[in-house]
Amino acid sequence: MTPSFRLLAKRRFLPLFVTQFLGAFNDNLFRTAMIMLVIYRIYNDPTQEAAFSAVAGGLFILPFFLFSALAGQLADCHDKASIIRLVKTAEIAIMTAGAAGLVLQNVPLLLLALLAMGGHSTFFGPIKYAILPQHLDDDQVLPGTGLVEAGTYIAILAGTIAGGILTAEHAAIGVLGVAGLGWLAGRQVPPAAPFTQEAGVDFHIIRSSIRLVSDTMHIKRLFLAILAISFFWAQGAILAAQFPPLVKNVLNSDQSVATLFLAVFSVGVAIGSVAINRILGGAVSARCSPVAAIAMGAFVCDMWWVAHSWPEPSGALHDLSAFLTLRNSTRVIVDLLGIAIAGGMFVVPLYAFLTTTVAKAQTARTVAANNIVNSGAMVVATLLLAAFVHFGVSVAETLLMVAFASIGACYLAWRLHKACD
Repeated sequence: MTPSFRLLAKRRFLPLFVTQFLGAFNDNLFRTAMIMLVIYRIYNDPTQEAAFSAVAGGLFILPFFLFSALAGQLADCHDKASIIRLVKTAEIAIMTAGAAGLVLQNVPLLLLALLAMGGHSTFFGPIKYAILPQHLDDDQVLPGTGLVEAGTYIAILAGTIAGGILTAEHAAIGVLGVAGLGWLAGRQVPPAAPFTQEAGVDFHIIRSSIRLVSDTMHIKRLFLAILAISFFWAQGAILAAQFPPLVKNVLNSDQSVATLFLAVFSVGVAIGSVAINRILGGAVSARCSPVAAIAMGAFVCDMWWVAHSWPEPSGALHDLSAFLTLRNSTRVIVDLLGIAIAGGMFVVPLYAFLTTTVAKAQTARTVAANNIVNSGAMVVATLLLAAFVHFGVSVAETLLMVAFASIGACYLAWRLHKACD
């Protein structure tokens, strides 16, 4: 087995890794700068802020639901490296609009750019996993997948920190510069010719989506893996949407603490993503995922308990140094880190499973089918979250939704383990 980090020295892996890293960094630089701008400088109402976070999350993932089938077909029928170059070119145009929204503090323009970035990620998403079995040896796919996932969350960390500390004007310059670097990195990805010469691509997004999901989900092992991953992303959608309102309105802390929360979560997923490869010894297996799901749910429950019993907010918002002196602040951070590490250990083997148990000519469409179901689960989760907030459910209490979902994720991962390992 090739050690994970040795893959970073290989041209068949490094340019893809860098392109994905920069894309994830830019997504989160823009999204964090937008959320901090809206929550801390434009809105001043807890209900509006929680609703905005939920709507922003829903808009970003909506294109995954609508266009993943098309993205998967194109990736399996055309050179994946060529598609990467087109997608990275589009990112420059999208971030031009996003930068304008940040400078002008224009919420509709910001949301439009966020929706477009969701489309950018939709077309890049199937490629970043499907290209790995094409460029890597069989025993390198799990470590490669782990590195991509870890790199993604390190990029989320860096983008989150940058978006939290930069002014809107500086963030606008940053997203344009990173988009340009991503375009350059994407041009270095080696060719990845299709395994099939199918000429027809079904551009009817509803019909093609239904057909793709149906063709994939009737296979039991893929059905179980995709549903388990969907539970993970539904949980992640709720957590990501609620971190800033939770920090401000429950923990009575400022955006430096919100940035810390997002950063700790990103580091934790990266740790879990790399650690699971060592635990499994490079083998693609779901045997650790049920335990990881239960651990994730347990940490979420403890975080809910701490948030539920947190003193009522009073006075000015705590900055980072003041927050760290508060009783139970360390416990919250440990809970958050535990949630993230368990999440990374849960999901990485499942992604590797998707790309190694189907024919290489079908990998992009399999990942695309997964993205459709994942995005549907995330949309449902964000709609439920928005409805609960509307009817008066507190931010802290929404954490129980995440803990409850861990039971379903554990059950599905256990069934996958029993069926395939």
